[in-house]
Amino acid sequence: MSRSRVIAVAGLGLAACAVGVRVLLARQAAIARRRIGKPLGEESIDADRVWRRSLGGEPVELLLLGDSLAAGLGAERRKQTLGARLAKDLAARVRRPVRLRTAAVVGAESPDLGGQLDSLPDDYRPDVAVIVVGGNDVTHRIPASVSAAHLGDAITRLRVKGTQVVVGTCPDLGALRAVPQPLRRLAASISRRLAAVQAETAAGAGADAVDLRRAVGAMFSDDPDQMFSLDRFHPSALGYRRTAEALLPAVHRAVERGVRSGDPVTPPAR
Repeated sequence: MSRSRVIAVAGLGLAACAVGVRVLLARQAAIARRRIGKPLGEESIDADRVWRRSLGGEPVELLLLGDSLAAGLGAERRKQTLGARLAKDLAARVRRPVRLRTAAVVGAESPDLGGQLDSLPDDYRPDVAVIVVGGNDVTHRIPASVSAAHLGDAITRLRVKGTQVVVGTCPDLGALRAVPQPLRRLAASISRRLAAVQAETAAGAGADAVDLRRAVGAMFSDDPDQMFSLDRFHPSALGYRRTAEALLPAVHRAVERGVRSGDPVTPPAR
């Protein structure tokens, strides 16, 4: 067989293999969707309120942006959502109430961050914003460069207002037992790459990044029955608690930095 013939045959073999892999992954994605389903619905619990009002003083303004994790889907009570957990624990640290506002939307992707900011009143000036997004970017195959561009734009818009920003990077999708192999390995690899790009983007735009894969990924992998909710995709009350604990130090530092720099954090009442 001639060299050109061998190359042509090899090329056809590789093409057929690539098609086979795509078919396999598509089938596994369908299996994962059936396993996960939507037992939690598509509406998260409304946890927006002033938390720890009894502490007195002007509330710190906390904004949550992003996807279902930021919105708290999977929590059974409002105090179990990510936003409420952060608000309560932040209030305990700064000894002031915290007013939570959630603009995050279940199913959101990074390109939706701009719309979430547009939905806020023009005169709203949050002291600190927490952005958690990326899981849907991976499952919907949005290029990391596109995700990063929208994340960077959202951070810039917030920083212009004087808002401190903390980004919780894309969780490790390799912890999702409902997703079969090899699709789970592929999702894990893509989510890690996206998290790295998000961290770089956050640093470049003046935000802090918390690597959720390193902070809580092992907890979700080692104890999925406790860390995941009914759908085995979104965090349980314990999962949100651990995620909030991972984010809290950065959120607290951001608020303190805002106070020192003269950004919009209102001084506590005397």
